[in-house]
Amino acid sequence: MNRLFNLFMALAFIGFGIILVLGNLGIGEIGSNSIWSYAFPLFFLGMGLTMIIGYIMKYAEGWMLGSFFFILGLLLFLGQLPTIDFSFTFKDIFKLWPLLIVYIGFSLIDFGRRRRRRVKVYQNGKGNYKKWAKNWSGFTIGNESFSEPNWHVKPINISNAVGDHYFDFTKAFIPDEEIPITVNSLAGDVRMAIPEDLDFRVEAYVKAGEINILGQSAEGINRSLFFETPNYKEATKKLDIYLDVKAGSIRVDQI
Repeated sequence: MNRLFNLFMALAFIGFGIILVLGNLGIGEIGSNSIWSYAFPLFFLGMGLTMIIGYIMKYAEGWMLGSFFFILGLLLFLGQLPTIDFSFTFKDIFKLWPLLIVYIGFSLIDFGRRRRRRVKVYQNGKGNYKKWAKNWSGFTIGNESFSEPNWHVKPINISNAVGDHYFDFTKAFIPDEEIPITVNSLAGDVRMAIPEDLDFRVEAYVKAGEINILGQSAEGINRSLFFETPNYKEATKKLDIYLDVKAGSIRVDQI
């Protein structure tokens, strides 16, 4: 977060300085009364560039939202010039809705990239961090359910654009090993039922929505929860669960 903030502030100062230089050179009518009309688009441009650069440098996510902010800021900036007619109104912003189709198209492409995630592990009341890497496959659309009697649990890596996911591990055959379970979803709900005698840990994130893990809950914007059973490290049969939902809810229960 400090990296993103520092990057945003750096871009803001750079952009603000460029605007002032252009005004001093007489390029555009940038006076004290109109400076804020340029600063407003500059905010979106800076925010968008910050998110895009953060994604490229692999210490942040959200390139889609970042690109939207960048495009919006650029159009608002050009709207202050005789170039195009665009303003911060619902009518003009609504014209950008086809970008949603573009983003879905990019989401359907499997770039074969690896996604890094940071896992917080609690030990003796203290937190330490270790890096964990998993593959991120292409996006699909639709609901998925793992609830057949005696279904075989093996490493799962799901990336879904829209859909709900239900995992009933109480009905499953679970091998005596550590099994990674990863779910990435743009919109939808994730539900898990885990037997009480099974050790597991969960790292859960939502951009907008609610998380509930064994009664611990968090809701709102940019929420996260981490849970680990007391005997997780010593156990040989266990689940390592990573859940990331952009809009929706996550619920994990023990039965």
